Amino acid sequence: MNYKMIAYVLGSLLRIEGLLLLIPTVLSFGYGEKPAQKAFLITVAACMICGTLIRHREPENKSIYGREGFVVVALSWIVMSLFGSLPFYLSGTIHGFINCFFETVSGFTTTGASILTEIEGLPMSILFWRSFTHWIGGMGILVFMLAILPMGDERSMYMMKAEAPGPMVSKLVPKVKSTAKLLYTIYIVLTLIEMVLLLLGGMPLFDSVVNAFSTAGTGGFAILNSSIAGYDNAYFEYVITVFMLLFGVNFNLYYLLILRDFKNIWKNEELRYYLAIIVISVVLITGNILSLYPTFESAFRHAIFQVAAIITTTGFATANFDLWPEFSKTLIFCLTVLGACAGSTGGGLKVSRLIILLKLAYREIRHIVHPRSVNLIKLDGYKVEEDVIRGVTGYLVVYLVLLLGSFILVSFDNHDFTTSLTSVVTCLGNVGPGLGMVGPVENFSFFSGFSKLVLCFDMLLGRLEIFPIVMLFAPSIWRKSFM
Repeated sequence: MNYKMIAYVLGSLLRIEGLLLLIPTVLSFGYGEKPAQKAFLITVAACMICGTLIRHREPENKSIYGREGFVVVALSWIVMSLFGSLPFYLSGTIHGFINCFFETVSGFTTTGASILTEIEGLPMSILFWRSFTHWIGGMGILVFMLAILPMGDERSMYMMKAEAPGPMVSKLVPKVKSTAKLLYTIYIVLTLIEMVLLLLGGMPLFDSVVNAFSTAGTGGFAILNSSIAGYDNAYFEYVITVFMLLFGVNFNLYYLLILRDFKNIWKNEELRYYLAIIVISVVLITGNILSLYPTFESAFRHAIFQVAAIITTTGFATANFDLWPEFSKTLIFCLTVLGACAGSTGGGLKVSRLIILLKLAYREIRHIVHPRSVNLIKLDGYKVEEDVIRGVTGYLVVYLVLLLGSFILVSFDNHDFTTSLTSVVTCLGNVGPGLGMVGPVENFSFFSGFSKLVLCFDMLLGRLEIFPIVMLFAPSIWRKSFM
């Protein structure tokens, strides 16, 4: 284990966080928010000093292999969340460090679950930082670092693989650094386009910026107590719906779009499944809730917004879907588990994993009927390697074990079954709203400190695809020689 290189990366990351915190710091001075000013300045200083001390000397051995990549990624998200929670705690806007940590982890992991009961009274700079954590965490903390720091590809790819969502990770271009830059360029451009469209529709500048951050990161932190419903504007809802769906698509496809490779874009099975699931869900839910709304357009708008918000794991709300018929709530719950596409900013199990699991089940059935037949699993016309298939099935098993374990631990708070189960599912899937007491118009403030820490653990597990966090608890990974 290359401890010096791990420390060097963590130190670099803390200094980057300190620089990013300068943006809300400037805002706090612009809005004259004195408690926030002090909180941000102390946090910036803490990040810069600690980061510099940790990485005071560049290590001679800069090798980062698989296990170092997992450890760096897992520790990076935990350290970023700990320091990122300081502005909330030091400014006094959120009481109790566990609550501050919960809100920050929810922000960076783009979950959007909140313990806040009153949002609109918060300082503007704090609201900005809260949504900005979504944008930072959406594409990936380490991907951002890879895009701006001089690190060799032989070291970088392991970190990108450990952080990127989905069963398969590939480089868009030969160099990892170039891939990271390209991903962030696409990410920034899409975010800016959404900001402009919201501005053109009459949304205030500050609101346009923070809502675009939350949409881009598929996080869902809103600055109004009633989320996007508070604007009561169909244009805003349609714009945000479109961009939620766009950010739920694999970013590799946008690179193909730049290359005008339309054939391979449509050839992508995950995209076709993703669109089909959305269309079918919207049609079924619209028909199911039609009697609850005055017009067909109103029912359709609320249906497509909530479907987009849940499948992309953004978590914005324009309606309390907890009051919808059971059929619609069941579909919403299924979308909560499923999530968006691999390689997107969305969470959940991912559509690509669903496709592989369905094809694996079909292969097993064919093998039973025709024992001598050779049945390959293909995705987009290419053979899916057995290592990937094993990884998908292993991921599902570990996911179910962790879900069950977290559910049991959270149940000690003695809340109802629906609340306890969906709180765990929504945090593991980085979605945000669940059902029952954690529905779209509720929050997570009533959970005990212990349960909040369990849910924080679940959010980190979900964002990092489980294994980087789990591997921190494996004694063998910390040995000098890895067996």
